[in-house]
Amino acid sequence: MSYTAPVKDMMFAITELAGLERLAELPDLSEATPELAQAVLDEAAKFSGEVLEPLNRPGDLTPSSWKDGVVTTTPGFKEAFRQFAEGGWQSVVHPPEYGGQSLPKLIATACAEMLNSANLSFALCPLLTDGAIEALLTAGSEAQKQLFVPRLASGQWTGTMNLTEPQAGSDLALVRTRAEPQGDGTYKIFGTKIFITFGEHDMAENIAHMVLARVPGAPEGVKGISLFLVPKFMVGADGSLGARNDVHCVSIEHKLGIKASPTAVLQFGDHGGAIGTLIGEENRGLEYMFIMMNAARFAVGMQGVAVSEAAYQKAVAYARDRVQSRDVAGSSGPVSIIHHPDVKRMLMTMRALTEGARAMAYVAAAASDAAHFHSDEAARKQNMAFYEFLVPLVKGFSTEMSIEVASLGVQVHGGMGFIEETGAAQFYRDARILPIYEGTTAIQANDLVGRKTGRDGGATAKAICWQIRMTEGELAVSGSAEARIMAKRLGAAREALEQVVDYVVGNLKADINAVFAGSVPYLRLAGLTVAGWQMARALLVAEKKQVEDAEFYGAKIATAVFYAQTQLTQAAGLRDAIIEGGAAANALAEAQF
Repeated sequence: MSYTAPVKDMMFAITELAGLERLAELPDLSEATPELAQAVLDEAAKFSGEVLEPLNRPGDLTPSSWKDGVVTTTPGFKEAFRQFAEGGWQSVVHPPEYGGQSLPKLIATACAEMLNSANLSFALCPLLTDGAIEALLTAGSEAQKQLFVPRLASGQWTGTMNLTEPQAGSDLALVRTRAEPQGDGTYKIFGTKIFITFGEHDMAENIAHMVLARVPGAPEGVKGISLFLVPKFMVGADGSLGARNDVHCVSIEHKLGIKASPTAVLQFGDHGGAIGTLIGEENRGLEYMFIMMNAARFAVGMQGVAVSEAAYQKAVAYARDRVQSRDVAGSSGPVSIIHHPDVKRMLMTMRALTEGARAMAYVAAAASDAAHFHSDEAARKQNMAFYEFLVPLVKGFSTEMSIEVASLGVQVHGGMGFIEETGAAQFYRDARILPIYEGTTAIQANDLVGRKTGRDGGATAKAICWQIRMTEGELAVSGSAEARIMAKRLGAAREALEQVVDYVVGNLKADINAVFAGSVPYLRLAGLTVAGWQMARALLVAEKKQVEDAEFYGAKIATAVFYAQTQLTQAAGLRDAIIEGGAAANALAEAQF
C-alpha cells in the first residue's frame, strides 16, 4: 500500500473550517482562492506519492551514512531533493522579493503534511530550512537576507538550527559554544553541537548553520546567548562559494527511527575557528532562535498528523485484505478483519484523532495568516494570541496522539505489525521522536501553563471556551440526534477545560509544583477539546452538505460522533487528575523512587 494524500479532507478543513475564502479577502492573500489551493494540493499530492513515498522504506533500510566527515544520504534522496527544489516547494510560503510564492501558511501546511506523510526523514530538511529563513527575515541584516534567503528559498542551499550541546539539552542557559569577534564584523566560533538535523549531507551545495554561542563578557544564562550565521562553505558577495568553513561533522547518530535523516554532531573551530556573522544584536540570540523554534514546533505537530494519516491508511488497507475468523455475528466463514468490531474501533480511533488534529492545526495556520496579513491591528493581535495558544497544542497533543495512532496501526496488523517488512513498525518508530525534539511535551505543557494561561490570567483560554460555547449553540439549533450527542460531550469537555483553567490561574503561585504536575494532562485536555470543537464544526457543515456527497459527509458525521463519544468523554477524568492529582505526583522524596 502506498500513501495517497487525503486531498478532499484537506480541502474540507482548509475551506470549511479554516476559512480560506476569508483569508483571500485580505489584499496580500487575494490570489489564495480555493481553486488555487486545489491545484497546489493536487501537485503536492502527486510529488509526495510518486517521488517521496517510494523512498520512505529504502531510507529506513539504507540510512544516511558517515565516513571521514562526509555524509551520504539514502540513494535517491539527492535526486528527489533536486526535484523538490525545482518544483518550487521550498518557496511556497516565503516573500516574493526573495523568490518565494507568498502563499498562505494554511496552504503550505497541507503541502507539508503530505511531504511528512510520504517521507518524514526527507521532509525534515526543508522544515529546518524554513525555520532558518524565518529567523533571517526577522532579525538578519539586509546583506544576510539578500545573500542567503533567495538561495535557501530556492532549495539551492539548506538551513539548520544549532542549539543543543552535550551538556545543554533543553536548558540552553548551559550553552558553552563561544564566538570571538575579529574586528571586521565576523566572529570565530568554537564549540560542539549535537542532534543537528541535516547538519551535513550531499543534497545541496551549501548549508547555512544558525548557531547559538556566547560572546566574551556576555551575561550568564539565557540572556547572554547570541545567534550566528555560519555557512558550510564561505560565501562571496556575489553568492559564489569559497573555501570550506571550519565546521565539520564528526559523526551521525544511530537512531530508533527517521533513520534516513542524518542527525549530526558538528564540531566548530577545531582548525582555527569557524567564521560566522552575527544575526541581529548580541545577547538576543535566544529571542531570534525562538522564531525558528516556534515555526519548527508547529511543523513538528504537523509531522504528528502526517505520520498518523500514513499509519491509518496502511492499517485500513491491511484490515481490508487480511481474512481471519468469523465475525461475532456468526458469519458462515472467515471475514476480513475490518468487519470485527474491535478492529473498527481501532481504525475509527485512528481516523478521528487524525482528522481532529488536522483540523485544529489548519485552523491555527489560518489564524497565523490573519495575524500577519489582516489590515486591522486588533484583529492581528487577536489572531496571534489564538495562534500562539494553539502552538503547544498542535505540537504536544498531535505528536503524543501520533504515537497512539501508530501503535494502533501495529495492533491492527497483529503479529505482522511487529514484522518490519509490513512497514507498520516504521511509523511507530518514526513517531517516537516527535514528542521529544523541538521541545518535549512537558516543555510545551509548561509553556501552555506559564506563558499561555498564567500570564494573561486565562483570558485567551476563556476566549476560546467562549467560541466553543457558540458552536454548542449551533449544535442545539441543528437539533439532529448526532448534533445533540456532540453538544452534550463538547459542552462537558469545555466545562472541564474552564475548570482547569481556573485551577491553573488560581494555584500557579500558591502550589506551583501541583499545577505543573498536571501540565501535560492539561495540554491533553485542551488539545482533545479544541480538536473536538473542530470536529463539531465539521459535523455542522457535513449535515448541511450531506445531500451533495452522502458517503464523504456521512463519514464526517459518523467520525465526529465517534470522537464525541470516545475521546471527549475523557475530559472529566483528565480534569479530576489535574485538579486532584498534583499532590500525589509530588508525594515521594527522591530516595523513595
